[in-house]
Amino acid sequence: DILKNVFVALFTVDYVIFVVLLVASAGIGLYYAFSGGRQRTTQEFLLADRSMRCLPVSLSLLATFQSAVAILGAPSEIYTHGTQYWFLGCSYFLGLLIPAHIFIPVFYRLRLSSAYQYLELRFSKSVRICGTMTFIFQMVIYMGVVLYAPALALNAVTGFDLWGAVLAIGLVCTLYTALGGLKAVIWTDVFQTIVMFAGQLAVIIVGTHQAGGIAEVWRKAQNGSRISGLDLNPDPLERHTFWTLGVGGIFLMLALYGVNQAQVQRYLCSRTEKEAIMSCYAVFPCQQIVLTLGCLMGLVMYARYGEESPLDQGYVKSNDQMVLYFVMDVLRDLPGLPGLFVACLFSGALSTISSAFNSLATVTMEDLIKPHVRPMTEARATLLSKMLALAYGLVCLAMAYIASLMGSVLQAALSIFGMVGGPLLGLFCLGMFFPWANSTGALVGLASGLVMAFWIGIGSFVSRMSASVPPVINATVIPDVGNMTTAVMTTLITSKPRSILLIVMVLKKFLFLNA
Repeated sequence: DILKNVFVALFTVDYVIFVVLLVASAGIGLYYAFSGGRQRTTQEFLLADRSMRCLPVSLSLLATFQSAVAILGAPSEIYTHGTQYWFLGCSYFLGLLIPAHIFIPVFYRLRLSSAYQYLELRFSKSVRICGTMTFIFQMVIYMGVVLYAPALALNAVTGFDLWGAVLAIGLVCTLYTALGGLKAVIWTDVFQTIVMFAGQLAVIIVGTHQAGGIAEVWRKAQNGSRISGLDLNPDPLERHTFWTLGVGGIFLMLALYGVNQAQVQRYLCSRTEKEAIMSCYAVFPCQQIVLTLGCLMGLVMYARYGEESPLDQGYVKSNDQMVLYFVMDVLRDLPGLPGLFVACLFSGALSTISSAFNSLATVTMEDLIKPHVRPMTEARATLLSKMLALAYGLVCLAMAYIASLMGSVLQAALSIFGMVGGPLLGLFCLGMFFPWANSTGALVGLASGLVMAFWIGIGSFVSRMSASVPPVINATVIPDVGNMTTAVMTTLITSKPRSILLIVMVLKKFLFLNA
């Protein structure tokens, strides 16, 4: 009834394309499980024998946080609020240059397996454990939600089986991650990145053609006041300005590409430090392309519907469903292309949660098990690492089920990823840039940063709910702010009370230590 019979459901060929995505992803995992060193050492399973080249690493870095949440979020943001969000791309230069020349050399030269090993070398074992547990909490909450949310949106719009999709994606991802290790994760990321680009391009090309060409799309967007100029308003409470996007976005990128274990692990698997740095450089143009695709899709949506959005017309119930409605509406007479976009959507989910499984297995093994148990054989350590990846896959499915029970609280759970990212970035910056800081200050700073982040983040959610204002994050919990890396992290720079949260978190810790 949501669609009001506006278009037909998916064709059989669309389901076939979805199955091909799953089979190809599983096939890559099986290939690396039974080729090369056959994942017999932790070095190979967790770090790909430190043998990866620049190109696959860079595409994997791009795919890791290019989730389905982001694919659905960015077009909705542009359709609703215009192209001001496009200026987030200005933050990419420093946001990737700083990790390339500060964070990567530190982690790579220390020959670490886990980023949190640095915290013990710099501070103490207690700081390392606290950092690890914070990361585990962050990723466990996130991976279940990022799997469930797009499946829920897709089910609402197309009737695509909700739990069939969740179980298929979760189990296939668990299979290739547990069997093929980091090599399988990286090469499936490469494949899934290509699928994501193809799915978005198909929608943009067909939609632009149906709208009368790119010039007509741009004209309609201009007439509808959707083309935004550079906004230099210094007010941090504005939804989007150059300062909240261009400056706040730098901290967003640092949290993702500087200290997040999922990304650090890819730097560490590179053959040389130079290749690790080059892979970080290569992400810059790729991120610009991803951001541009999301923004163009939003403009094509506006050219098609104008001010008469499917949401206002009652065809869908939330903004993320509107993006899917648009895709199915544009591609309804082209069997196979809707399936390509479904594959694109779930490629985003696969790339994100597979990276989560692998990074969680790594930090659990390196930070929580190895330092606290008697030395074990390489074969036993590798088997245990595989079992950990398998266990986190099952945890992900459990979290997806819990997410289905959360209702409106789910939007707060999704925002937790961003709330934790700022304090963790501050912790690493404290260690690298302030030589007089000690472990006591680091622990208190991390705790105070988390408390303030949760107070502001959860408080913002509660205040919106209590005031009966439509929430920023919609009914199926895909944020309408979108972003090329993760729509969740933009809660740090787009929700009004949080527009300067990340900067506050970093400064708070530094000032606390100096006091």
